[in-house]
Amino acid sequence: MIIKKEDIQSTYKSQDTEEWLDMYFTRPIGYLWARFFNHFDVHPNVVTIFSIILGVAAGVMFYYKDLWHNVAGVLLLMWANFYDSCDGQLARMTGKKTHWGRMLDGFAGDLWFLVIYFSISFRLLNEFIPFTHVEWSIWIFVLCTFSGIVCHARQCQLADYYRNIHLYFMKGVSNELDNSSQQQQILDMTPKKGNFWWRIFLKNYVRYTRAQEKLTPNFQLLMNEIKTSRNGRVSKKFCDDFRSKSRPLMKYANILTFNCRAITLYVACLIDEPWLYPTIEIIVFSSLSLFMQYRHENMCKHFLQQLKAGAY
Repeated sequence: MIIKKEDIQSTYKSQDTEEWLDMYFTRPIGYLWARFFNHFDVHPNVVTIFSIILGVAAGVMFYYKDLWHNVAGVLLLMWANFYDSCDGQLARMTGKKTHWGRMLDGFAGDLWFLVIYFSISFRLLNEFIPFTHVEWSIWIFVLCTFSGIVCHARQCQLADYYRNIHLYFMKGVSNELDNSSQQQQILDMTPKKGNFWWRIFLKNYVRYTRAQEKLTPNFQLLMNEIKTSRNGRVSKKFCDDFRSKSRPLMKYANILTFNCRAITLYVACLIDEPWLYPTIEIIVFSSLSLFMQYRHENMCKHFLQQLKAGAY
């Protein structure tokens, strides 16, 4: 079977938003898995569930201190990530895109790292804090909780939102640029009877989209201006200019998604210093996230002023 580069690229969301490591490593392998699952008519959501199982198993491996368990954790998490790439490629390849699938896909990554943070915490519970004779005790849970809930979640929300914003102005439409009002309406219209788990997913997704909106006030003002003053439409020149300004920020969004975070985790656990992972998350990744947010908000403020001044 000959796999052409164009075949793999056809399953990308866009070249602008793809990371280098994904394009040359994760996506090609994910594409092969997508072809495999497509041959057996496996639904993308089933592949996502496979990725959850693999990612959770990987997280458990990082609880152990010996090298072989940690190597197994690395390999399992890489495998889970191949499936995470595969499910989206398979959905685009077959046209089997569902709202449920997209939310399940986001939940998968959250569950992986939830188990990883717990594993790191229990692994270090009775270990000494570096350069001291004091045990981590409860403090490792504090460190990992702050890293995961305050830092990690915020970074992923922003990175995901900024890439979907970029796709919105690049393609003119993005099925993934949702807003909390729409999602709340879907939730309100969904009967309680027989939809327990779907409503749980929707409630979490409403909170997720609302958090994204709170983090991006200038973009919300820009979109409100487009909807109220421009009837929801802007010129091609506006879209091109927005994309031109937004594209440089995509490299920061990509750093804040999976690959750089996973590599940091791999190194920290393999050298038996897992505390480094949440520490780098808090210091380095959070700083980059704040810088990206600052740049994006200023960009949106600029385009808002341009629209109000009658440009475009």
